[in-house]
Amino acid sequence: MSDLLFADDKAASRFTLHRGDDLVSVLDYRDDGRTIALTRAFTIPTFRGHGYAAVVTERAVDAIEADGQREILPVCWYVGEWFEAHPERAGLLHQRPSA
Repeated sequence: MSDLLFADDKAASRFTLHRGDDLVSVLDYRDDGRTIALTRAFTIPTFRGHGYAAVVTERAVDAIEADGQREILPVCWYVGEWFEAHPERAGLLHQRPSA
């Protein structure tokens, strides 16, 4: 999957993944300056079944971690399941204060 281009489209609040000229997957987010909520992972239907949602999610998490300024709130069910499958990345998750 080295021919994939990952980008953070800040104007649209989404991470994108392209294969050549084709947009294959996106991960939408909301950023409040402290927490970045990953709200929707979506793969274009004709490109489903190739693991692109996992790639865009992993690269987004890598980018957020490298920035070091935000915690992650996995709003999207797919992102939540991705973190369940990658418990070693749980330190990046936003911890809600306990009551």
